[in-house]
Amino acid sequence: MKKLLLATAAGALLAGAAGAEEIKLGVSLGFTGPLESMAPGMQSGAELAMKEVSDSGLLLDGSTVTSVTGDSTCIDAAAATATVERLITAENVKGIVGGMCSGETIASLENVAKPNGVVMISPSATSPALSTIEDDGLFFRTSPSDARQGEVMANIIMDRGIDTVAVTYTNNDYGKGLADSFQAAFEEKGGTVTVNAAHDDGKADYSAEVAALSAAGGDALVVAGYVDQGGSGIVRAALDTGAFDTFVFPDGMVGQALEDNFGTEIEGSFGQNPAAEGEGRETYLSMAEEAGFDGSGAFSAEAYDAAALIMLAMAKAGSSDPATYKGSIMDVANEPGEKIMPGELGKALEIINGGGDVDYVGATAVEMVGAGESAGVYREIQFTDGKIEVVGYR
Repeated sequence: MKKLLLATAAGALLAGAAGAEEIKLGVSLGFTGPLESMAPGMQSGAELAMKEVSDSGLLLDGSTVTSVTGDSTCIDAAAATATVERLITAENVKGIVGGMCSGETIASLENVAKPNGVVMISPSATSPALSTIEDDGLFFRTSPSDARQGEVMANIIMDRGIDTVAVTYTNNDYGKGLADSFQAAFEEKGGTVTVNAAHDDGKADYSAEVAALSAAGGDALVVAGYVDQGGSGIVRAALDTGAFDTFVFPDGMVGQALEDNFGTEIEGSFGQNPAAEGEGRETYLSMAEEAGFDGSGAFSAEAYDAAALIMLAMAKAGSSDPATYKGSIMDVANEPGEKIMPGELGKALEIINGGGDVDYVGATAVEMVGAGESAGVYREIQFTDGKIEVVGYR
């Protein structure tokens, strides 16, 4: 009998091994460009989830998951499209964590991912246009829409007693979408936007743009830009000319580079970026520290969650085929089911493999609404002694 049991177990192992795959997931982020300082932490987050699942041996008969990276540049739609085309057609990835910025994400989705039927989950593309895009059920995001960020930012500014602001935004889908969303919310609450003007990235001198913003006036300057590009250029020119001394920073500006670039020069300035509080976030930060990277970086936790959702959806659907598992992403992201925190992906796979349901909470309190996007929690930050200080959540 013992020999028979051993033989049966060995047969099961062989059957499992026979069904195992080496699943590739693409990671399309702006490793160069206006948010390049954020990309490494996002890559590390996504790959941490992949390692966790691979080490468990519980995905699709013991399949392993590896990442294939590509540089979307964040702002060059043609370059991003070429990158995603390589990931899909040459590397045969089964899903993509990305894109990073809204414009290149839209281009990659419409030109490559959608025609090829490949799922994309973006950790950081926040344009409201992505809420209504025709995506054949292939696009999701673990960051909230800027329609919500605009409302949150308006509330934060008004709560600080500021009712008159100037707005400058990077001249693309992300910048314009956020600036327009904010202006509508701010004016609805009784605030005044003195000017809402675009700026182009890549310029050496932003004194002309700042002069126009200064002439319009305002008690603060909202900088809906990129911290590694024109956003920081605007802030530098404003400080050098004395045009503004209080700045409001949305998500594209909130990063370590902001501290490095300005420190105490922007004391008292404030802003917000997506980041949940609580057990999931604290666990993720500890996991990241143990893995050797800073998990508090912007959108790093969202990237972990994006990769996790793809892999859990594969398990739920019993297939790595995007056409099959795309329909399971909302199932694993929301109730009903046992709540799953970071570090519990193996537990989630056990439940799914046993026919049960999971409700993936993850590192960012994932709750997917509407067309597959995060409902959104934001942390409110301010500059204190030259450092980013978290002062609350909204």
